[in-house]
Amino acid sequence: MVRIVEVGPRDGLQNEPTAVPTAEKAAFVQRLLESGLKEIEATSFVSPKWVPQLGDAAELWPLLPKGGLYSALVPNERGLDRALETGVQRIALFTAASDAFTQKNINMTVAESLDVFSAVMERFRSERPEGWVRGYVSTAFECPYAGKVDPSATADVARRLLEMGADEVSLGDTIGVAVPREVRALERALGLPKEKVAWHFHDTRGTAVANIAEALSLGYTVFDSSAGGLGGCPYAPGAGGNLATEDLLYFLDRSGVPTGVDHRLVAEASLPILSLLGRSPSSKAQLALLSRP
Repeated sequence: MVRIVEVGPRDGLQNEPTAVPTAEKAAFVQRLLESGLKEIEATSFVSPKWVPQLGDAAELWPLLPKGGLYSALVPNERGLDRALETGVQRIALFTAASDAFTQKNINMTVAESLDVFSAVMERFRSERPEGWVRGYVSTAFECPYAGKVDPSATADVARRLLEMGADEVSLGDTIGVAVPREVRALERALGLPKEKVAWHFHDTRGTAVANIAEALSLGYTVFDSSAGGLGGCPYAPGAGGNLATEDLLYFLDRSGVPTGVDHRLVAEASLPILSLLGRSPSSKAQLALLSRP
């Protein structure tokens, strides 16, 4: 069975200009959990100055329903302080394969970000011995500022994150440019245990499902997606939405890959959020499913 990591509540909402009330975020997570999605990235302990949409992380966390495996993005020591005070047991750290991107995003080079994250991870491990850590590697294929990224650069960052103690790395096609040939090229460069690698595709150019198919054929089983296709990247001009969870579920189901997730409940989960944001559903599978009685 594959693992689906639902990133809608965090990555899906971080770039939205319309504020989503904390209670509505908690209700969104509740609906996702009821659909059968268990691993949910719920929020980020980033400065509200930079990502105001997620400034209520400490208020949201106690409202999350029991039964889920919830994680939160932690950008630095200050964010870790807030996460630990709130009782977070699973964190995600965020870097990239491109210096140009990390400098725009977190005002550090990739090497500097890894130094910061090494300290964050060490402290988290000391205070949460049973905790879980994910490392994101954005711009895994291409950077919006520096162009194409050599697969060896992405592989090096992923390897270093695992060596410093991350339980898993997620490779992000931040601006949604990759095609299956490039997935194969990155796979050849990785040389990492497949169970420790997740794939995070944006569907900017409609190739996310094709890339999932390629990764699946190569033996990978962990994929990120966002209900309703919510999300983008505030630091990546032109980045479209994440791969919609509905589209991922449809592809997996028709391919004979079990997920244990109720497709209709997922399709309905994002509707109140989309309505609040003044947006219509964009996921093809979601639209097709909701058109049925």
